[in-house]
Amino acid sequence: MSTEKSPIRRVTDMLSCRQVLNIMVILGFMLNYALRVNLTIAIVSMVSNATSPALNSTDASAESSTARFNWDSLQQNFVLGSFFWGYILTELPGGRLAELIGGRRVFGHSMLWASVLTLLTPFAAMMHYVALIIVRVLLGFMLGASWPAIHPMVAVWIKPLDRSKFMSNMMASSLGAAITMPICGFLIEYCGWGSVFYATGGIGLVWSVCWFFLIHESPATHPRITAEERREIEEAIGTSTSKKRPSYVPWKQMLTSAPVWAIILVHGSSVFGFFTVVNQLPTYMKNVLHFNIKENGLLSSLPYLGKYIMSVSASYLADYLRQTERLSTTAARKLFTTFAVLPPGLFMIAQIFMGHNRVFAITIFTVQLTLNGAVTAGYLGNGLDIAPNFSGTIFGLANTLSSLSGFLSNFMVGWLTQKNQTYGQWQIVFGILAGVYIVGSIIYLIFGSGELQEWNNPPERKKKGEEDAEEGVPLKNNKIIS
Repeated sequence: MSTEKSPIRRVTDMLSCRQVLNIMVILGFMLNYALRVNLTIAIVSMVSNATSPALNSTDASAESSTARFNWDSLQQNFVLGSFFWGYILTELPGGRLAELIGGRRVFGHSMLWASVLTLLTPFAAMMHYVALIIVRVLLGFMLGASWPAIHPMVAVWIKPLDRSKFMSNMMASSLGAAITMPICGFLIEYCGWGSVFYATGGIGLVWSVCWFFLIHESPATHPRITAEERREIEEAIGTSTSKKRPSYVPWKQMLTSAPVWAIILVHGSSVFGFFTVVNQLPTYMKNVLHFNIKENGLLSSLPYLGKYIMSVSASYLADYLRQTERLSTTAARKLFTTFAVLPPGLFMIAQIFMGHNRVFAITIFTVQLTLNGAVTAGYLGNGLDIAPNFSGTIFGLANTLSSLSGFLSNFMVGWLTQKNQTYGQWQIVFGILAGVYIVGSIIYLIFGSGELQEWNNPPERKKKGEEDAEEGVPLKNNKIIS
């Protein structure tokens, strides 16, 4: 029998298991957002608008062979917002399911089936407007479980003082969007809008196969991990994460916890603003700033690129400040959350007065989302600080609210701008965003915390005829400073 290793196996043998996990998570979240935002740029060309100044004669001729649809502003925003109808249903169940059966299966399957649905998107659009909405709802249903599923994996794979850096991998979603936007612009011009969905869906399928082949649930179940790497991970994690997953969630303690609600509310505020900009920026650039499709795709990618760069930089800085004990975990989370959420609110106020100017508007959008990237060092991984055993559930709760806010943001913009795509109506949108950002940052600054909560290791419920139940078994019995 041949013992020759495949090229993929030879490469992975040169990397630690955590390095492979890092790479696959980065690529996974890049694709996660590529599958999500491809429609935000494609819909600009999917919709018939013969008089739109955003389409020059070259764009129009290039798309003459591609079906166009007569959807008004409200219908377009229902299509964009329908993603969140499904997304909101699986956030909390996805996080809890990942805590029980592991994040590898939940994250992998969510991406696999989302890729299949993306490939079906052009056919659904050709069939009927309602068919496209159904596919987008199902896409949201699949991807809704992906984000909270990573947190339980982090709890068993990543050392507490390295978790900010790892959480920045989730912001590779912004890098994926930054790459997807301009590529979509060129694909649409030369191959039609359908090619956007075939390209992103096909790449997603390839990634899904690699994920199930390379990634394993925990250090204890990984066939390739060295004894040294496993020992390093388990000793660093210590008592914060249980080897035996708690069989129930201490809902009363969790839902009456001020730090938990601080995470939920600031997350909802931040994502409300983020999704509004993400989903509406191409439309705003087309109807108010009058950019054509190629310029639209390229310029729409700039905020995503800036956000990713900021997320990585802020995360490394936060972990350094914590490791050197210059800042406590609580202080670091509050500092970076405030930096990431409060200034974007102030910039939205500036957008009210200067957003009609092309250069100023694009600069503000880019700076705003760039600063927002610092959430990876702030609230994004905060659930792992206060309750790593239930980090998936906490993130699921937070993302459920943010999913609702994502739908509401699309409905809000659609309602305000229906048959009235004017700068005056967009000023109202900017004012609402400013208030949401500012209120969310203030709430977290007051109530946020980085301290491990007592209810993280609840005692197992005593079954009939059993002695007193034991608490969840920690990975190691040594304490660590986190």
